[in-house]
Amino acid sequence: MVKRFSIGRVQLVDDIWEPLVPPIMSGWVRKLNADGKQEWHREAAAAHSSVNTPQSPSSQILLVDRNDPSLQSQSHAPTLATLSPPPTDLSPKMQARHSKAYRELHKRITEAGLYKTPYLTGYGPEVARYLLCAAISAYAYSHNWLITSAIALGLMWHQLVFTAHDLGHMGVTHNWAIDRMLAIFIADFVGGLSIGWWVDNHNVHHLVTNHPSHDPDIEHLPFFAISPAFLTSLWSSYYKRIMHFDKFAKIVISIQHKLFYIVMAFARFNLYALSYSFLFKKAFDTKRARGGKWAFRAEICGLLVFWSWYGRVLYGCGSWQKAVVYLLISHIVPSPLHVQIVLSHFSMSTADLGPTESFPHRQMRTTTDVICSDSIAFLHGGLHLQVTHHLFPRLPRHNLRQASALVKEFAREQGLVYAEFGFVSGNKEVLGVLRGVAEQVKIVGRVAGVEAREAVEKRNAGEWSVERKGR
Repeated sequence: MVKRFSIGRVQLVDDIWEPLVPPIMSGWVRKLNADGKQEWHREAAAAHSSVNTPQSPSSQILLVDRNDPSLQSQSHAPTLATLSPPPTDLSPKMQARHSKAYRELHKRITEAGLYKTPYLTGYGPEVARYLLCAAISAYAYSHNWLITSAIALGLMWHQLVFTAHDLGHMGVTHNWAIDRMLAIFIADFVGGLSIGWWVDNHNVHHLVTNHPSHDPDIEHLPFFAISPAFLTSLWSSYYKRIMHFDKFAKIVISIQHKLFYIVMAFARFNLYALSYSFLFKKAFDTKRARGGKWAFRAEICGLLVFWSWYGRVLYGCGSWQKAVVYLLISHIVPSPLHVQIVLSHFSMSTADLGPTESFPHRQMRTTTDVICSDSIAFLHGGLHLQVTHHLFPRLPRHNLRQASALVKEFAREQGLVYAEFGFVSGNKEVLGVLRGVAEQVKIVGRVAGVEAREAVEKRNAGEWSVERKGR
C-alpha cells in the first residue's frame, strides 16, 4: 500500500537514512475538523528522558497527559523540533548494516521455500487434535461428565488460538479474504473472541514491540506494570487514554508478582471485554479497510452463534452452580497460553532507542524464545520461537524451526543477541521483573510517607514557634 503514495525518492548520503520522529510518537495525530478538513490535534505531550541509562535512554520519548503544565507547547502542529529525534547512542551506519543484512536474510528464507505452508504435515496433526478435543468434550458432556467436558473444551480453545494467530497474520493461505473467513470461524464462532480486534492489536505490537506508550500488549494497568515508566500515568496511543497509576493500581502493582498466575487464570474474560469494546467502536467507523464491512458483520454473527451454543451448554449443566464450575474450568484451562505469550516479552527491554534503531535490532532486543523440545512444541503451538516470528510475522508457524537456524546465523554475523530461556527460567525472569517494579512502588510509597511526615512536623514546629511568640 505504501508504494501507492510514493511521490519521489530521497537521495541518501552514504546509503544512510536519517530518520525523523513520526508525529504520533510525540503526541500528534490528524483529525477532521468541523469543516471536514484534516487538521493537527495534540492528544498527548512528549516527555523526554532527563538521564541516559539502559532503562531510560536519552533517545526515549514517552507520552503523558497533554495538560501537564511542565510540558506545555504553544505550537498548533508538529514542528521541526518535534520531528527531530533525540540524541542516541546507536550508530546509524551499524543500524543501516543490520537492515541491509536483514533484507538479505529475508531473501534466503524466501528462496529456501519457507513461506510455503505445510498443510498436510503442519496442520494435519493440529486439525486431528482439535477434532479429538471437541469429540471428547461432546462425549463427556452427553454422559454428564461435566468437568472432563470443560477441560477438553478448554484444551481445544488453547490449541485453536495458534491457528487463529496464523490466519490473522495471513500465514496460512496468504490470501486475505480466505484467511480472514477461516479466522472468523475459529476465533468468533468457536472461541467467542474478535479476530478483528486481535489483528488490530497484534499488528501494532509487532511494529513497536515493548514500547510503554504504544504497544498494547504490555499496557496492562492496573494489574501489571513491567517498567517503572508505567508509574508515571502514561498516555496510550493505542487505547487513546491515560493509563492512570491511581491508588488501586498502586496496591495491585505492589503485589503483582504474587497475583501474576491468578490474573492470568482469568485473562480470557479480559479478552472478551477488549474484543467487544473494539467491535462496538467499529460499528461507528465509516472508514473500514478492505473487506471491513463483511468481516465486521461476519464477526457479529459469529459471536451471536458462539453465545447461543455455549450458552446452551451452560444451561444444560442442570444448575447454576454446575454452570459456573463449567464456565470457570473451560476458561482457566487455556490460561497457560497467556503465560506462554508474556514470557517472550515481559522480561525483555522496554526502552525506546528512537527511530534510528533498525527493525531487526528492535525485535531481537525486545523478544526472546522459550526453549523446548520438539516433542512438546505443540503445547506452545510452535510460537515459542518468537524471535524468528517477530522478524518474519507472515512466515508459516511450522517453518519457524528451520528459519530460526538462519536467524541465529544472522545474529552471530551482525553481533546481535539471540535471547533464549527455558520455560521455568523464563517464568522466573518475568516474576523477577514484576517483583522489581513492585519494590519500586513500595520505595516510592515509603519516600512519599517520609516526606509527608516531615512536612507535618515542619508545619507543627512552625505553629508551635508562632504560638510561643504570641505568648
